[in-house]
Amino acid sequence: MKRNKALLWYNESMLPITTIDNLTVAQLPPVTVLSGEDSGQYTILKEKLLAQVGYNPGDLTYSYFDLSQVAYAEAALDLESLPFFSDQKIVIFDQFLDLTTVKKSYLDEKDLKAFEEYLSNPVESTRLIICAPGKLDGKRRLVKLLKKKASLIEATPVKEADLRTYMANLLQASELEVSAADLEVFLEKSQFDFATALQNKELLIQVKGRGPVDAKDIRDILPRSLQDDIFLLSRYLLQKEIDQARQLTQDLVMQGQDEVKLLAVLLGQFRMYYQVGLLVKAGKSESQMISLLSDALGRKVNPYQVKFAIRDSRGLSLKQLRHCMLTLIETDYGIKTGQYEKAYLFDVALLKMVCE
Repeated sequence: MKRNKALLWYNESMLPITTIDNLTVAQLPPVTVLSGEDSGQYTILKEKLLAQVGYNPGDLTYSYFDLSQVAYAEAALDLESLPFFSDQKIVIFDQFLDLTTVKKSYLDEKDLKAFEEYLSNPVESTRLIICAPGKLDGKRRLVKLLKKKASLIEATPVKEADLRTYMANLLQASELEVSAADLEVFLEKSQFDFATALQNKELLIQVKGRGPVDAKDIRDILPRSLQDDIFLLSRYLLQKEIDQARQLTQDLVMQGQDEVKLLAVLLGQFRMYYQVGLLVKAGKSESQMISLLSDALGRKVNPYQVKFAIRDSRGLSLKQLRHCMLTLIETDYGIKTGQYEKAYLFDVALLKMVCE
């Protein structure tokens, strides 16, 4: 199968960030498209891509157009003109949402047709970079054309094995010594999210500099999220450790968390446990669970949220989980109808859940 020479620099087995790391201005194909629904990763990739090609707003060999702010006709004039200050120029079209499933459109039919014509015969001395935050809409004619004519870099959720390998190499390159077991703690603290893992790596470097890093360092240095605390609170409740549950609740309220918000997040956690328990009982695989839960909730469910729910809900009875959910729902109703003071009702709810 013959491949477009302009696409040779793109290795589909690479992580998107590795692809960009290996990119040079000399290797840029006529059209490059950066897209993706993983917003955190997309932001990092966009910054890295623009830095990699040497984008400088003050350099006249680069042109930048935010299509949410600038009419396409104005951007097209620059795209289709020959460079004045060098043999080659780089044009950047940002916020090209017309290519994505996001329900926003900045180009009319005339603009879209004109851009299709450009793609059929791009200016040889111009390199176009398209930044389109969101998932490409494969049903659009323009997207189908770009898949044939352009090089695509997509910020899609990174596979667990790929993330583990990439972060292990990156930490080692940063002169941080992390064992395989402690790397798992690091990834769990990062919720197996690519962007969060990169941010947490920078935190470790700021505090430790270099050298050995163990699980205690990771837990002490990396910030604890509300979701981390809710995981811990739910574990205390399921293990009937009321004193620890009360203390953690008091700490969270002291930090500014409202009891009503805590109820909502805690209910979401127990609901996930319950739903996963039902699906495990029905013999569903992890991938089937992710698909079914995403359809039921009307949003993409984080695969790692499901993975952790499967792990943490082992051995829990559906009856116990149902009791906890009903208690939380009744407590929320009691607070919102002003039956008693919310701190009192929340404390009673904790007692009810551990006494089942």
